[in-house]
Amino acid sequence: MIVAGCDVGSLTTKAVILKDDAILGSELIRSRASAGQSAVDVMDKLLKTLDLTYSDIDYCVGTGYGRYVVPFADANVSEISCHGRGAHWLAPTLRTIIDVGGQDFKAIKVDDQGFVEDFRMNDKCAAGTGRSLEIMARSLGVDISQLGPLSLEASNPVALNKPCCVMTQIEIRHLIFEGKDNADIAAGISNITARSIVFLLHTVGLQKDIGMTGGVAKHIGIVNCLEQLLETTFVKFTVYPHIIGAVGAALFAADKAKKLRNLT
Repeated sequence: MIVAGCDVGSLTTKAVILKDDAILGSELIRSRASAGQSAVDVMDKLLKTLDLTYSDIDYCVGTGYGRYVVPFADANVSEISCHGRGAHWLAPTLRTIIDVGGQDFKAIKVDDQGFVEDFRMNDKCAAGTGRSLEIMARSLGVDISQLGPLSLEASNPVALNKPCCVMTQIEIRHLIFEGKDNADIAAGISNITARSIVFLLHTVGLQKDIGMTGGVAKHIGIVNCLEQLLETTFVKFTVYPHIIGAVGAALFAADKAKKLRNLT
């Protein structure tokens, strides 16, 4: 049985194909202006890589903010459920998942089967999201992929005091004008982002083990700050953290495909 999951996010779109409960392949692209076209482009690319066609897919589930417009999806499931399911499938000891995406971040608590028990979401402010981190990286003249490593070079991290994305950007401009070191500013960004995430985690109730999904999970500075603040070490996944929502979507697709087979 071959199933697929497609996670259409605000910054990136991901696709995963499972065959007999194992990952056959995955793909990630930058999201286009059209969410539906993003889904088609990423799935076309993955199918070509695996030498498959759409007719080979028994069932597909869409997720992410663009899940309702995935043209080839048979169903859609929320990204909260998909990140919980995918993360737990990859690391069964997980009970709390931090998902930091392009436009929001979430704290998700799951049971021993990977199903969501509770969650909290910060979607009122862009602070700490992938989009805001991209803007801050641009202010420092670096790519977002360099922001984490840069923060580790800090000798005297600055203290940023405004959790609001807009106010933080203003603070950063002032610090640059004052001649503060870019590495020290990058460390300040990591710290204030981590503190915002920790606050959200405590509202949902912290339970170990903890793992982080989404693109910001690749930001070593934020991950280090979170581990220090929470006094723990995060579970490390064997796959790219961006694709875990798509993995969860594919697992839900497998469930649905199996049910359909049992009905026929």
